[in-house]
Amino acid sequence: MLVSQILKSKSEDVVVTVPPGMLISDAAKMLSEKRIGTLVISADGKKAMGILSERDIVRELGNQGAAVLSLSVDKLMTSKLVTCSRDDRADEILQKMTEGRFRHMPVVEDGTLVGIVTLGDVVKARLTELSMEKNALEGMIMGH
Repeated sequence: MLVSQILKSKSEDVVVTVPPGMLISDAAKMLSEKRIGTLVISADGKKAMGILSERDIVRELGNQGAAVLSLSVDKLMTSKLVTCSRDDRADEILQKMTEGRFRHMPVVEDGTLVGIVTLGDVVKARLTELSMEKNALEGMIMGH
């Protein structure tokens, strides 16, 4: 299954972006309100500069205490992004996420942010794919 198919199957394909100067406290509030796990940092809403996850915030909260809440998101974001394109395969994305130990991957084409896939999206897609393969094999075995 391709990333493009995963994006089409998502109920909401909006990527939440925030400007690099946003405070961590505001970012945490946005994550909570929108019930999402990550924000893409972008000055223009089109080009991804970095990504900030709940884990990033909690990790630094543990290191620095409440002072971290007054920092801007660009101070904590991961700026070395691992991205994919719509033409990448789900199994390849799953491997990259597992090896890199991250759960969100921006989908970028020609330098423009076009979506985001989560580990849950990719696992769901793979399970669907495996179920279809199983059904096809059972059909072949039974002569259908």
